[in-house]
Amino acid sequence: MSFKIRIIQADRVIAAPRGVTIMAAALDAGIDYPFGCQSGNCGACKSRLVRGKVMMNEYSEFALSNEEKAHGLILACRAVPLTDCEVAWLEVDDPIVHPRRRLDCRVRGLLDATHDIRRVRLEILSGGPFHFSAGQFASVTFDGCPPRDYSMANVPGDPTLEFHVRLTASGATSLHVAQHLRIGDSVRVEGPFGTSYLRESHRGPIIAIAGGSGMAPIGSIVEHALQSALPQPIHLYFGVRTEHDLYLHQHFAAQARCHANFHFTPVLSEAGDAGHRRGPVHEAVAADFDNFDGCKAYLAGPPVMVEAASAMLERRGMRRSDIHADAFYTAAEMASAGRKTGAEL
Repeated sequence: MSFKIRIIQADRVIAAPRGVTIMAAALDAGIDYPFGCQSGNCGACKSRLVRGKVMMNEYSEFALSNEEKAHGLILACRAVPLTDCEVAWLEVDDPIVHPRRRLDCRVRGLLDATHDIRRVRLEILSGGPFHFSAGQFASVTFDGCPPRDYSMANVPGDPTLEFHVRLTASGATSLHVAQHLRIGDSVRVEGPFGTSYLRESHRGPIIAIAGGSGMAPIGSIVEHALQSALPQPIHLYFGVRTEHDLYLHQHFAAQARCHANFHFTPVLSEAGDAGHRRGPVHEAVAADFDNFDGCKAYLAGPPVMVEAASAMLERRGMRRSDIHADAFYTAAEMASAGRKTGAEL
């Protein structure tokens, strides 16, 4: 048995077999439905349920708030139809669509950025050209490892791809990158994905907040904005635990000296000298701004940081649609942390 699902933007009616999510059915039907993590954590596939009923599998409240759910929004990657349905994905401002590519690459450079973050640079051998917007991510597969999502740290147009891989306690892929990856190894890349990219047509102030390896997409966004000579004030806050967790800080400090509209603030949550701000990074941002009128925010890093910063920005009056966030869940966190249980809508 299957249900009929009408997808408004595609102007198509597709069949969704019983137990299959709207997202899975749409992708199987060849519809270019917007998506990111496909596990209910990022919110990229947020959609309006125009008609019908669905059962929501587990998801993160960060991706879909109770208020949004009450107003008829769903996550297509977690929504299993219970009846025939009609859905419309949420249109993003300044929409950009890049061709999805499958790339064969090889490792061109390896650099330890910190004690637990490795910068991996890849040469594209075939499948290109690879176009993306600053802030997007790709699915990366190292030989013998399952695919994992990593944000591009390089700027669009750079022929070499760069990813920042943080070592996690139970991460087989990150352990492979930290201990076994070598120059010349083969790597497969598919993408780009994600909707938390730089809105280049926006001319209000930019608030960029990175935590840990969240510097990859946030650094790409800031670097591209500076290269493009965007005229508005650009504020980059980099939150880490200690000085040993800082990286690229000297580069962005130098950029701040070269660009009058760019301001860079490292923030240490646990320890530091008199030269750095102390405390949670979102509190440093809150202390520096009375309001965020006309601003757009770009956030990436640990879910706790992203959620705290998002909540602070909303309390200060920023519209949720102006907060472009990418929470970095580990594979284990995707399975358990902060997940809502299933609910019928």
